[in-house]
Amino acid sequence: MNSMGLGLQLKDSIPVTEHHDLLWKAFSCVKNELLKKFQLNQDKMNFSTLRNIQGLFAPLKLQMEFKAVQQVQRLPFLSSSNLSLGILRGSDDTIDILNDPSQSEVEYKVMVEYKLGFL
Repeated sequence: MNSMGLGLQLKDSIPVTEHHDLLWKAFSCVKNELLKKFQLNQDKMNFSTLRNIQGLFAPLKLQMEFKAVQQVQRLPFLSSSNLSLGILRGSDDTIDILNDPSQSEVEYKVMVEYKLGFL
């Protein structure tokens, strides 16, 4: 047996753990991966339930309403609560106290210039 074959056998048989730097990467958690797609999965489940109960037209109508509501925008430096989107999703009774847009530090002039394409 040549040394190349032995090296491949050792590499495949011995598990090698790589160094995980916790300062740069947080602890790996299943919850973080699931929360990234939570709203998408929730919408898919609601659409499939709505389709089974009311037929094909109901989810299509709701998707058109979602797209129409998402196109409405304010000036970039004004925070928007997206109340109409929250009403359509049924999350208008949820209050988010940790993500307060009034406490963000924003340069308004730069945001408007970027939105208009000057930067």
